[in-house]
Amino acid sequence: MPLIPKRSKFRKVQKGRNRGKATRGTKVTDGEFGLQTLEAGLITGNQIEAARVAMNRYMKRDGQVWIKIFPDKPITRKPAGTRMGKGKGNTEFWVAPVKPGRVMFEVAGVAENIAREALRLGANKLPVKTKIVIREKAIEEGENNEN
Repeated sequence: MPLIPKRSKFRKVQKGRNRGKATRGTKVTDGEFGLQTLEAGLITGNQIEAARVAMNRYMKRDGQVWIKIFPDKPITRKPAGTRMGKGKGNTEFWVAPVKPGRVMFEVAGVAENIAREALRLGANKLPVKTKIVIREKAIEEGENNEN
C-alpha cells in the first residue's frame, strides 16, 4: 500500500520553495539512531517505502524502525505530448519535502553496528545526502526539573 494521505484539503498545491534549515524534527526522539538529511529535497512515498524495506530486511525484523516523514504534498504532471496551457496536470505522486537537519528515520532495539549498516542501506535508496546521528542522553531527570 503506497504512502499517500487518506484525505487532503486541496487536490493540487503550488510548487513553493524549500529553503533554509529544518527547525523541527532535528533530534532523535523515539529510537537510538537516526538518519538525518544534509540537503534539501523531495522524498517520494516509494523512496520512503524502499528505504524502510531495506532497513527491515537487514535487521531481520529485529528492533524497530520509525518513519518520521510523511509524503503529504501532491506533485502533478501533464501527459507527454500535451501542448502548453489548459490547466494544471493530474497528481502523479506524493512527496515529503525535507530540509537539512531533518531526521527521517529512527532505529532502536539492535546493536550499533547493525543499526548503522541498516541506516546506510536505507540511505542508499534516498535522493539526498544523509548522516547517521545518535540520540543525546545528556538530559537526566534531575536536570530537567530546574526552576
